[in-house]
Amino acid sequence: MTKDSAPAPWSVLQSTELADCRIFRLLSRRMRREHPEHEADFFLLDTPDWVNVVALTDDDELVLVEQFRHGVERITLEIAGGMVDPGETPRAAAERELLEETGYVAREWRQIGVIDPNPAIQNNRTYTFLALGAEAREEPSFDATEQCRTVLAPWSDTPRLVTEGHITHALVVVGLHFEMLRRRGS
Repeated sequence: MTKDSAPAPWSVLQSTELADCRIFRLLSRRMRREHPEHEADFFLLDTPDWVNVVALTDDDELVLVEQFRHGVERITLEIAGGMVDPGETPRAAAERELLEETGYVAREWRQIGVIDPNPAIQNNRTYTFLALGAEAREEPSFDATEQCRTVLAPWSDTPRLVTEGHITHALVVVGLHFEMLRRRGS
């Protein structure tokens, strides 16, 4: 086995916006690596940060939402989540998204994980929050393109919901995994 040298960073020579798609911008970037020297064009989705909320009631029920997803053209089962608005902290976005999508609030919040959703082509991060003591307070308030149904499931059903394919959203699976690790003391 040969020992490879460490990867060299690349620098941006030029960045051009190709499209503004409301929830992301498509950028073309001319990049240069110094050692070994090389230039190439790369494409990037410039996207706001996202949040996921693992909300649990005092009875250890997971607060889930069903909603239609245009990418897969079907209704999916997920945890609450969404984009971080400009000037908003990830925690504030998590609280807002939980309330908007489910009508639930929580008495205790903590960040349990951060990931890069797809570092090859995206520049954003996904923050996962644990919301304990979640309880319904008001009716959800959806934006014009959103409609969700709140579903409660015992936390103990979570592994089955994932392995049987009821929950398939990769970022949601990662968020649930963070909670599984927390429960194991990791």
